[in-house]
Amino acid sequence: MAIGTLARQTGIDIVSTDPGLRAVRTPAVRGARDVDAALKQLLRGTAFRARRLPGGGYRIERTRTPAVRRPPAPTTPVDPAAPVQGPDIIVTASKQRITLLRYPGSLTLVGGGPASASVATGTLSDATHQVPILQATQLGSGRNKVFIRGIADSSFNGSTQSPTSVYLDDVQLNYSGPEPGLRLYDMASVEVLEGAQGTLYGSGAIGGVIRLTSNPVDLHGIATAATAGVTATGGAEPGYDLAGMLNLPVLPGKAGLRLVGYRIRDGGYLRDTDRNLRDVNRSNTAGFRATLRVDPGDGWRVELGGAGQWIDAADGQYAERLEGPLARRTVLAQPFDNRLLFGRLVVTKDWDSGLRFVSASGITGYDTRETFDATARSARGAVLSPPTLYRANHEKQLLSQEVRLSRSLPSGNSWVAGFTEITDTDVLTRSVAQPGRDASIVGVTNVINAASGFGEATFSVTPRFSITAGARFSVARTDGDPSAQARPSTFVKGRMTRRLDPTLAASWRLTSDLAWFSRFQTGYRTGGIAVAPGVGRVADYRPDAITVVETGLRKLRHGATGLAASGSVSMAWWEDVQADLITPRGQPYTANIGSATILAVEGNLDWIPVPGLHADASFLFTDNRVQGSIADLSKRNNRRLPETPPFAAHVGISYAWETTPGRPHVGLSADYTGRSVLGTGDFLDVSQGRYWTADAVAAIHIRNAELSLTLSNLTDRRANQFAFGNPFSLSLRDQLTPLRPRNLRIGITTGW
Repeated sequence: MAIGTLARQTGIDIVSTDPGLRAVRTPAVRGARDVDAALKQLLRGTAFRARRLPGGGYRIERTRTPAVRRPPAPTTPVDPAAPVQGPDIIVTASKQRITLLRYPGSLTLVGGGPASASVATGTLSDATHQVPILQATQLGSGRNKVFIRGIADSSFNGSTQSPTSVYLDDVQLNYSGPEPGLRLYDMASVEVLEGAQGTLYGSGAIGGVIRLTSNPVDLHGIATAATAGVTATGGAEPGYDLAGMLNLPVLPGKAGLRLVGYRIRDGGYLRDTDRNLRDVNRSNTAGFRATLRVDPGDGWRVELGGAGQWIDAADGQYAERLEGPLARRTVLAQPFDNRLLFGRLVVTKDWDSGLRFVSASGITGYDTRETFDATARSARGAVLSPPTLYRANHEKQLLSQEVRLSRSLPSGNSWVAGFTEITDTDVLTRSVAQPGRDASIVGVTNVINAASGFGEATFSVTPRFSITAGARFSVARTDGDPSAQARPSTFVKGRMTRRLDPTLAASWRLTSDLAWFSRFQTGYRTGGIAVAPGVGRVADYRPDAITVVETGLRKLRHGATGLAASGSVSMAWWEDVQADLITPRGQPYTANIGSATILAVEGNLDWIPVPGLHADASFLFTDNRVQGSIADLSKRNNRRLPETPPFAAHVGISYAWETTPGRPHVGLSADYTGRSVLGTGDFLDVSQGRYWTADAVAAIHIRNAELSLTLSNLTDRRANQFAFGNPFSLSLRDQLTPLRPRNLRIGITTGW
């Protein structure tokens, strides 16, 4: 933090890529005549030095290998989303190692706010409650789609590529369907790059990119951390969470291993009156992550990592208004389970000149099994057919390879160039079962092979003004096949897409801690084959494309106290919008629904008026309109994109007694989510949202442990987060996904 403050005060770039610098404590600077003297004071007695670079600026680099020592107990050893700390905040997702103040676009660091502990064991979709620019469906962990700044296509999971790309470190986690629901334990940062991001990330990043950066392997010290919690929910089943981390140097300074494991039980809180069951929506999650890092020397680094996660939900997560806010009536259970397996190999090489080489290879396997009660019922709940189960199984495999070169110079100039290759296979199988009968119905298989080359460069026109320009050229081949011979005359098995996505941006450093930025960017998604309306039919859907322009201001905090803020205005034009939809009879299909325009205004404030007192606030205002075959036949007020409230806001405040024994701290936050709808058109204009919630947290340190209390849904709200849970009763417009009732988590976190 002190080095970052020095950089902002002097306007001189001070960079480092060594993650170990984040843990270094520096003394106050006294009597330094210049930057050289100040850096010598700050780094005296550490394993680092400041090297002056040609053209100005400094690079902080390691001079010696520190002795193996026991690290201090971390405040939050298993951290869901701690913001990056260091000499300055580096936007790693930009692939050019640009500092946050120079980055010419909207970016949000998730977590680290006054009440971030409330998502300490959560997922990305859990975090959306406290981050207004993020929206999510609420089918359940592993089934939710996450959207950024109102770029939302559909409330339903189907064959379309996700509008939000999720990355774990340098490797893509998802391609189509929901975000995997990976638990955010032991993350160094969660960066949200608001879209489109077609130039750097290619197909699918039309809404933006969420990059999860895991804590790095420490090659010099053994470290362990553990957390455990018990959650009590009012009038419902209790739950628990367990997690642990082990960092082990195998060859000090050369090789190390970092392991993370966890298990979570989310207690149920819904009852089924027909089956006379309580707490039916309980779920279990188990997972692990492992990373082996080897530094052979001369600037080379090799990381081999893997992750696995299993989610098992006993039943659906929705209620029915006719039965009350926490109850429903079904004939059959509707379980869900999924399996995520992930592997990555990342090789990097850093040169003293600022040149960096990265090769990132990844493989993701993601299998889901969904079951719905398709028994026909009247509006009053009378059973009209034999018990009927509908099953939908998705098997996805994503192979990705990216190779890139980049260089960042102290003058502010930087560039990145590379190429990527991906192969995505998505197999959907479906069946319907009744007593004595189990029949398969048409499903689809999509195989996408894509290759692209990209480049982006930032030029410092003056020490304070820079321009960024770049482009990506992509070639993608999509091949689709139905699982039954049900091809319409218009069916096209293969489709080739060629696409050029340019970007143009500018950043102007108005003062040492204030900058203006502006950006123009495009993006697209590939087309494919999907289930069409009616049983036993398939159809093709076309690629869609988006163009976004934005402008805004960003202010960083000047020192340990003060105000940090950002705000932007953006406009998006979205053509041939792809959407996964549901017919009134509950059958899924995919179509291009038309074009949309989206206006977004967002703002963030982060204020530390005095040491220990921290307040933050953020908001998003959006307005969108859809034009197309479905919207044009609907009422004027029903021509909106799904899952996009016109207004969402968050406020939080906390206080920490840092000099008091035990270092206690308390926090309170409140969040508001405006009204949104399930989808475009009269049939899907089902209301949801329009509610506010409050959360509170308190914690105290006892030796190497932190004891915490987190009270969520403080006022015990019974609001509707999401108006969908079962496609076969959607036409009754009676479904709701309630907030978890007021619940208290008692947790302990410790580390050595």
